[in-house]
Amino acid sequence: MANATIAGAAVIVSRMGGIATLTLDRPRVHNAFDEAMIAELTAALVAQAGDPTVRVVVLAAAGKSFCAGADLGWMDRAADFTAAENLADARALARLMSTLDGMPKPTIALVHGPAYGGGVGLVACCDVVVATPAARFQLSEVKLGLIPAVISPYVVAAIGARQARRYFLTAETMPADEALRLGLVHALCADETGLMATRDRLLEAFGRGGPEAIADSKDLIATLVGRSIDGQVIEETAGRIARRRTHAEAREGVAAFLEKRTPRWAY
Repeated sequence: MANATIAGAAVIVSRMGGIATLTLDRPRVHNAFDEAMIAELTAALVAQAGDPTVRVVVLAAAGKSFCAGADLGWMDRAADFTAAENLADARALARLMSTLDGMPKPTIALVHGPAYGGGVGLVACCDVVVATPAARFQLSEVKLGLIPAVISPYVVAAIGARQARRYFLTAETMPADEALRLGLVHALCADETGLMATRDRLLEAFGRGGPEAIADSKDLIATLVGRSIDGQVIEETAGRIARRRTHAEAREGVAAFLEKRTPRWAY
């Protein structure tokens, strides 16, 4: 696909070769969620997941903040919803998080500023998170009398239940270096120039991997979470590698290694 940019009301989708960048674009409200933004971002993710020419998805944000969580105007409207409307609204946000978490393509979050509430959820759902010292994270829901419900599975998976007990309940701000220590962030860069340089190194690394193998590796991790290493797991993982060895992609990868050349899938 040729390089292209599609600007929506809340999300800009840009393509450069096999790299799709989704940029949250509501800077005047610090990229806070409302129902329209949730729908637009979910649709953009679904489109990238289903596009075989997309190899990596980058999540970025315009303005000073990454994402301030829920738009308070949206929360105020939701207070007057019926029970059915409230549940449908919550399910839409849950679908956004599960879609991002379950993307078959590798995902990178570039966090250059504050991420609150649902913004932390987006971060926790991405495969690799790169941040600057200006980034800070807060699970702020209890300060509004709310709970971080639909993002909780992903945040707990990222930082563990013990740390979630602290940050869910206190709504303290987590500085970027603490987020790095806890595993929410993978790499901390000095500034936005470093952020872009780290992004480029990650994109290069992802480009060397077989796209089908990367998707299968993501699925492998998801199936192993919370499971004991027992006979069933041992048999399942043996079956997975046995099947993978017969794939055309694996044959190409091994042949390229033996012939000392670049695999055909590399970009």
